[in-house]
Amino acid sequence: MESLKQLSRRDFLKLAASSALGLALSELRLDRAFAAPPASQGRVTLSGITLYDSPSFNAKQIQIFGKDQVVNITAEVEGDEGYGNPYNKIWYQVDNGYTYSGWLQPVETRFQKTVFDIPAAGQLGEIVVPIVDTRLTPYIFAKKGYRLYYSSTHWVKKVVVTRKEKSAWYEIYDNFLQKSFYVPTYNLRLIPDDELILLSPNVPDADKFIHVDLATQLVTVFEGEQMVLSVRCSSGAKGSGTPLGDFSTYHKGPSIHMTNQGDAVDNIYDLPGVPWVSFFTGNGDAFHGTYWHNDYGRPRSRGCVNLPSEAAKFIYRWSRPTLPPDTDYLHLPGQGTRVQIVSSNA
Repeated sequence: MESLKQLSRRDFLKLAASSALGLALSELRLDRAFAAPPASQGRVTLSGITLYDSPSFNAKQIQIFGKDQVVNITAEVEGDEGYGNPYNKIWYQVDNGYTYSGWLQPVETRFQKTVFDIPAAGQLGEIVVPIVDTRLTPYIFAKKGYRLYYSSTHWVKKVVVTRKEKSAWYEIYDNFLQKSFYVPTYNLRLIPDDELILLSPNVPDADKFIHVDLATQLVTVFEGEQMVLSVRCSSGAKGSGTPLGDFSTYHKGPSIHMTNQGDAVDNIYDLPGVPWVSFFTGNGDAFHGTYWHNDYGRPRSRGCVNLPSEAAKFIYRWSRPTLPPDTDYLHLPGQGTRVQIVSSNA
C-alpha cells in the first residue's frame, strides 16, 4: 500500500486518464490491499453457494451452503478470479474446502454488555453478530420483525428490561417504516460520540477530494496531493449505472433504510440499516457500507458506490457535512466534499 501512496494525486489522475491505472495497480500487486478486511467468520449471502476442494470453480464440489449460514474462516488464499470480477482472486478456506470470498460477508461475533444510559434523542448502534432477528415486542417468543446483519446501523431509542424473562432489549426505530423493533442488547454495540467526529479537521475543505474510477472500480481519497484511502467498490450495474461527473457529498445519514418498494415490479430490494451513507446526488446515489455482498471490484449496485463498511465509515466521517451524534440525516445543498466520477475506459 505504501508504494501506491507514494503516487501524487497528479500522477494518479494522469494514470486514470490514460487508462493505465489498472495496469499500474497490477504491477504493484496491490489488489489484495483493496479487499475487505479478513474476519474469523463468514455469512453466506446467497443460497446455493458451493464449497470446493480447491480454490477453483473447476474443482470438485464438496457441499452447498444455504443463505445466512455462518461458517468459520480458517485462511485466505489466492485462486480463480470471480465471475465478472477481475479484481478479486481471494478465496476463503472453510472447514475442509474453499469458497469464493465474494459470496461471504466477513463477520465476527462480539457480544456486548447492556448500556442503560441512552440519550433522549437516541444513539446510533451497530450489529456485532452475523445475524439477529428483531422482535415486534420485547419478548423472546414474540413475533419476529425483519432480520438484521453484521455491520448494519440503527437508531437506538431506549432500553427495555422484561423482568419476567430477565431479558434486556434495545428499541430501534425505523424512520422509513415509522415503526419500532427490538434487538437483544448483547447483539448491538452503541457507537460512542468520538467515533462520529470529523476526520482530518485541520485539512482545508478545498483540499479534500474523492475520485471514483468506474473502469477499475476504485475509490481513492486525497488530502491535497496525499492519498489517504484507496479501496475497491461496486458501482452501478448495467441499466442503473453510477453517473459520471462532478458532485459533492451534500446530504448524509449514518443509517438509512434503502428500498425500491413501490417503485419497481421486479428486482425488489429492501435493506434496513444501510451504514454510513454519504449521498452525492438527489436521486439517492451514495457511498455506503454494504452487508449483502463482498463482491467488490465489479459493478452490481443500483447506482450507488458500494464499499466495505469501514471504508464507507471513513468517507462518512472524513467528508463534509459533519453530522452531530444526535442527528440521523442532514441535507445541505451546495455544500459537501468534492467527488469526481470518471471511467478511464471512456
